[in-house]
Amino acid sequence: MKRSGAIRIGISGWRYKGWRGVFYPQGLRQKDELAFAAQRFRTVEINGTFYSLQRPEYFTAWRDATPDGFVFAVKGPRFITHMLKLNRSDTPLANFFGNGMLALGAKLGPILWQFPPNFRFNPEKLAEFFGKLPRDTEAAAALARKHDHRIEGRAYLRADAKRPLRYAMEIRHESFRCREFIELLRAHNVALAVADTVDWPLLFDVTADFVYCRLHGSEQLYASGYESKALDLWAKRLVAWGEGRELRDGDCAHPKRANAAARDVYVYFDNDAKVRAPFDALALQDKVDHLLLAEKRGRTAGRR
Repeated sequence: MKRSGAIRIGISGWRYKGWRGVFYPQGLRQKDELAFAAQRFRTVEINGTFYSLQRPEYFTAWRDATPDGFVFAVKGPRFITHMLKLNRSDTPLANFFGNGMLALGAKLGPILWQFPPNFRFNPEKLAEFFGKLPRDTEAAAALARKHDHRIEGRAYLRADAKRPLRYAMEIRHESFRCREFIELLRAHNVALAVADTVDWPLLFDVTADFVYCRLHGSEQLYASGYESKALDLWAKRLVAWGEGRELRDGDCAHPKRANAAARDVYVYFDNDAKVRAPFDALALQDKVDHLLLAEKRGRTAGRR
């Protein structure tokens, strides 16, 4: 029997005014929107951490609003990636890890570093940055204790258990389309975010022990939806990745495939402008479920 990692499909952010009365029922309280979304998806990507430092009570509330087994992805701050361009990042990293995310406990999933379109491939700078990232929650708590005044008095500095941390990187400049970049990611077990959009490079190289995918809208950024045929293709890709296979039906920067192994897969729809994201996510989840069920039935029939 083929082993498969967990395939989690969800949305990037959940608090959108235009979703109210369309995806969210009319009259649903804003404070209940995450709980509503978490009844339908197994994961959500937190966007607020990209824009500013948060507070521990926010993470605690998000944790408590979601069921057991739910997983949050957390976006790294643009202050580090866009403003500092990874320079002088030690204290900002401590502030980021100390601003409350460890309160998510077992619900803390991958951390995404999204880079701006003018950030070019710099192997030395990236290798140094990857080396600074804590690889488990206890190491993250230790790093968080080096925070500065920005979170003084409201830092969250403990891990409830020692759990591994996962990282993904989203690129937006063509200079990353090279085998040296893929080898660097693989050396540090950092996932290359498969970012579906016409605006930035779309690469399908598998570089870590999990896969991270962001679907922004393949025709119009943040706006265009995904029709049934496109979702069929993405469903096949997700199932293949989960089982340790690769469908090389898109561009790859490295000729060598990753080692075959079952992988967890995280997928986030970011085409929120026209309220397509939640409905596309539900449709893709349904297609993945049908594929997995068909594979299971096929294996059962083969043993008879």
